Amino acid sequence: MNAPDKTIPVKPVASGTDEIALYEIRRKIYPRAVTGVFAQWRWALVLLTQLVYYGLPWLAWDGRQAVLFDLGARKFYIFGLVFWPQDVVYLAVILILSALALFLFTSVAGRLWCGYACPQTVYTEMFLWVERKIEGERAARMKLDAAPLSAAKVGKKAAKHGAWIAISLWTGVTFVGYFTPIRELLGALPAGLSGWETFWVLFYGFATYGNAGWMREQVCKYMCPYARFQSVMFDQDTMVITYDAGRGEPRGSRSRKVDIKSAGLGHCVDCGICVQVCPTGIDIRKGLQYECIGCAACIDGCDQVMDKMGYPKGLIRYTTENALARGYDSKAMWRRVFRFRTLLYTALLLVITTAAGVSLYLRNPLKVNVMRDRGALAREAQPGIVENVYRLQVMNTDATARAYTVTATGLKGLKVVGVDGPLALAAESSQMVPLSVQAPADDDEPATSAGDGAQRKRSHRIEIVVEAVGDPKVVRREETSFLFPR
Repeated sequence: MNAPDKTIPVKPVASGTDEIALYEIRRKIYPRAVTGVFAQWRWALVLLTQLVYYGLPWLAWDGRQAVLFDLGARKFYIFGLVFWPQDVVYLAVILILSALALFLFTSVAGRLWCGYACPQTVYTEMFLWVERKIEGERAARMKLDAAPLSAAKVGKKAAKHGAWIAISLWTGVTFVGYFTPIRELLGALPAGLSGWETFWVLFYGFATYGNAGWMREQVCKYMCPYARFQSVMFDQDTMVITYDAGRGEPRGSRSRKVDIKSAGLGHCVDCGICVQVCPTGIDIRKGLQYECIGCAACIDGCDQVMDKMGYPKGLIRYTTENALARGYDSKAMWRRVFRFRTLLYTALLLVITTAAGVSLYLRNPLKVNVMRDRGALAREAQPGIVENVYRLQVMNTDATARAYTVTATGLKGLKVVGVDGPLALAAESSQMVPLSVQAPADDDEPATSAGDGAQRKRSHRIEIVVEAVGDPKVVRREETSFLFPR
């Protein structure tokens, strides 16, 4: 069992009243190692997430880092895609999809994210594994902490914290490696890092070391907001980790040979394994609590005990409130799990994901911006010819070099001058060029109103057309105004 609660003692004050502490001193939790189906899933997610996190910066793609967020150049590289600041809409889509996925998983089976894939859970599992390898299992760790200071104790503690710091620093280096090419980053270690690179390596490493090594369950219980609003996404048909009190009570220790019916006992042998394996130190037999992160370690631990006692598994299991209260079988429970809310979340996820995928597939790598030159709105370039001057910004967001033709439409006799041949742009580059557009002065539209003295229309809408040479699908049409002098 975990160490007993420690509270601040009551202190008498001068007025004769008692001063009562409103908080509890933290109890150090020594989670017991557990094996089972859910432990295997948890470690599979640890390996998968860390393989992705640590491995992605080392992948190459077309001569560059496959995943790189180059803040200085304002370009995000994700394999064959290059995202620019104008593509911020895709960031909004990712956030929406993440929120919907969280709503869906929580509605179906509670805190799946927290129990299996949250970085806090993942790194706590890694740090606990290191702790067990160096200091031993639960009883050995408790004994070591209670032992007086000695060379052996200092040696084990130093080895453990040294391993934690090494993992944390490498985690920080990998994090910065998503923003600075990781091979360049490692080549610059240790003295060649810039100030911000040094700061983020140390800051991210310190956060990993502090959260996973020292704070652990405190982050989940007191710092993470998800624990506070998760109940909003739960209902009576959400699968959560539940202790079957109807089957387990009355609890009590007994030998395997005892007839529980004649002894008037339930299946719970009151061994406390479910509490000992819990990383947040709660007793699931007291009901669902906000501190429960849904890791299912208590299910694995209890199933092992049930096997030893010869009882059916599932005293602690994933089930719903309705299924437990009304005795639904698994088929009936799953039918109610996939209800309108979860189906709606699934449909929204599929629609938005499909729309985003189609948008990415059809994304135009050409971006064009046309700005009027305010210093010369309209002028007579030569007798009978009116000229307007613009600034044309052409951006090639593609990973290959392209050439573009520039034309203008919207007025009779309209033509572009000052651009000699197609504009050649390198891959992932932009170019700002002055653009002159001319039109005959006598081709202006008729008067805007009838009667003598009516004035001719001064402003006309035209289109600047930029088209890729050899690929007519890559084209942009930007509207602007063409002015005639009064």
